Amino acid sequence: MQVDVLLGLQWGDEGKGKIVDFLAPNYSVIARFQGGPNAGHTLEFNGNKHVLHQIPSGIFRENKENIIGNGVVLDPVNFMKEVEDIYNKFGIDLKDCLIISNKAQLISPIHKLLDKLLEDSKGDKKIGSTLKGIGPTYQDKIGRQGLRVGDVLSKFFINKYKDQKSTHDYFLKGNYPSDFIEKENLFFKAVDFLKEFNITDTEYVVNNHIKKNNKVLAEGAQGTLLDIDFGSYPFVTSSNTTTAGACVGLGVSPKKIGNVFGIFKAYCTRVGAGPFPTELFDQVGKNIGINGNEFGSTTGRSRRCGWLDLPALKYSVMLNGVTDLYMMKSDVLSDFKTVNICIGYKYKGKDIDYFPTLIESEDIIPIYKSFNGWSSNINNCRNYNNLDQEFKDYINFIQDNLGVPIKLISLGPDREATILVN
Repeated sequence: MQVDVLLGLQWGDEGKGKIVDFLAPNYSVIARFQGGPNAGHTLEFNGNKHVLHQIPSGIFRENKENIIGNGVVLDPVNFMKEVEDIYNKFGIDLKDCLIISNKAQLISPIHKLLDKLLEDSKGDKKIGSTLKGIGPTYQDKIGRQGLRVGDVLSKFFINKYKDQKSTHDYFLKGNYPSDFIEKENLFFKAVDFLKEFNITDTEYVVNNHIKKNNKVLAEGAQGTLLDIDFGSYPFVTSSNTTTAGACVGLGVSPKKIGNVFGIFKAYCTRVGAGPFPTELFDQVGKNIGINGNEFGSTTGRSRRCGWLDLPALKYSVMLNGVTDLYMMKSDVLSDFKTVNICIGYKYKGKDIDYFPTLIESEDIIPIYKSFNGWSSNINNCRNYNNLDQEFKDYINFIQDNLGVPIKLISLGPDREATILVN
């Protein structure tokens, strides 16, 4: 089985970009399978820091084929900027190593406008959209009126764009902002830029690699608890962020899935609205946010912070068939006197140990198990045996309760600040 999947097990922002970059030397192909510019995958190496939004996180490794799969929604304007920034900063020409699915959906100016108007119309019931046009683009996809990347190669593309735009007049009633024409012109410029890339049936590309026994790493965005079906609906993203989403978003058979690497932080964070049972509103929560630099790499918004939620993590492990756990940002909790893990909830008068489908934060009370904290001495460790025993106790409790081994521990953003556990 040649396709391994790497995805987030929480509400996103787990550190997937670093791990894709770390694992990339072991693979021939790195492929994004869902999401769009609402993702922010931060990579640090050789003193450089860079945030990727739509482009796979394997581009900084040599001799790798990077694929934007059919499950992705692509913003041409954002894409053009990303490509140019990478070339200017690193001298990498992505035309040499990037292939784009002709079936990926295009984010158009109308989608970003709709995203803002729809979010603003919800008042105090906002879901916390990144306003990147993600939701409306997936809506048009499901409504069978989407524009696909392959459409940019058609001589009728402008007509197709106008047809899509006209379908939304029922809501907009011709009321477009004064700078909308300017945004459309930039969009068409970016579409011309997009045409210079290899746009093809990437499902054949991926499956041909599989036939040749070349290993593929499927890269997810966001996190399992933001999945459109299984996340804390309606405070979710608009795509399937689970292992099943990798099959649909790349066009590969479930039979070809091998390892599933589940990424989670040593604590929890969430951006935007929605239930968060273990959220901390005290100084401890603020300290986690400060230590972890918990600000959205796409939006810049402060992330809500809380203790690790084991029932939620069990739920994600079950949904994804996780084979290996990767624990991120463990250094953030260094020097805390006590560290807690949620092991269950008090919910509707009962003690439960599972993650309920419908919850409000005020209706659910976490039940915690406390651990002695560990020192910042671990931050510079690169060998598991040298870690503080208190930290090992924390690790062992998590993997024993999840029934899945923790195979990698991240102790900082740089690709070298990593411990592989045998």
